[in-house]
Amino acid sequence: MSIKVIHPGFLTTIQDLGRYGFQKYGVSVSGAMDPISLRIANLLVGNEEGEGALEITLMGPSLTVEREMMIAITGADLLPTIDEKKVPMWRPVLIKKGSTLKFNACKIGCRAYLAVAGGFQVSKVMNSKSTFERGAFGGYHGRKLQNGDILEVNEISEQVKTMMERVERESASSLFFPMPWYVQPELFFSFKKHAPVRVMRGEHFDQLTLSSQSNFFKHDFSISSRSDRMGYRLSGSKISLKEPIELLSEAVSLGTIQLPPDGNPIMLLADRQTTGGYPRIAHVATVDIPVVAQRMPGDKIHFKEITYEQAQKLYIEREQQLEELKIGIHFKMQEG
Repeated sequence: MSIKVIHPGFLTTIQDLGRYGFQKYGVSVSGAMDPISLRIANLLVGNEEGEGALEITLMGPSLTVEREMMIAITGADLLPTIDEKKVPMWRPVLIKKGSTLKFNACKIGCRAYLAVAGGFQVSKVMNSKSTFERGAFGGYHGRKLQNGDILEVNEISEQVKTMMERVERESASSLFFPMPWYVQPELFFSFKKHAPVRVMRGEHFDQLTLSSQSNFFKHDFSISSRSDRMGYRLSGSKISLKEPIELLSEAVSLGTIQLPPDGNPIMLLADRQTTGGYPRIAHVATVDIPVVAQRMPGDKIHFKEITYEQAQKLYIEREQQLEELKIGIHFKMQEG
């Protein structure tokens, strides 16, 4: 079974949870900018949570389904419709053969995720289906989707097949049928644009002037239009060092905030480089990476300081929530 791309949208790529183990060779991790939305979308259609899904940015695609399938849409609300009827998000949805799923501009958030039962039939490159556009590999031919592309879908699990058979009888007269149960995204992160982004002090934070240390947490920063999947460039109150320092390039991680000479911080994200030589002044807590990923150019970011111990506790709590969700979805699928 397959999906045909009628219109690709602004930036639609296949992403999973990333390409790990190859940074020592200079290969970026890549993967979903909002990994929580991707994981939940996959769980809702009976996939492994790290399966490849479509990451849809700012302006969505139009896709024709050439065979009946089960999908789930999470993340940003890009007003998905079939036959001009709104398709509910954060739940499994049975879509009939010949239906055209259309996404529009963002209403809330920045990135939506579309998972299909069975997952997309693309080859893994270095153990991942993630698209890395700069390197032109992974995903669908190493690039974003284009008009006329055909996405093949793998066979679905017996559990999902049974669930689809149960709901087909109730959906005979409709082009799609949403399941009555759903996930509440507010349990995992906030789409509110004023929600603070929690960070820990970085290795070189103490090298900032006292006023810069204060301003980093006191004032908002704006996301520059020059931002992308590699990183968000931030503008606002200029941040400066007490005195210039020379550093050797060292490993950087998801959420590292670097300070280049111009005084405007850069927050490193999914397609980040593997090493960096700028001072590392802060690190975004892992639990707030989805919050960052759902902000778009022009949005404000306000940083709130927490400790590494607090960040670890928040991470463990969220993973426990996801484990509970996984169990709940399993039982709901058995019920239909």
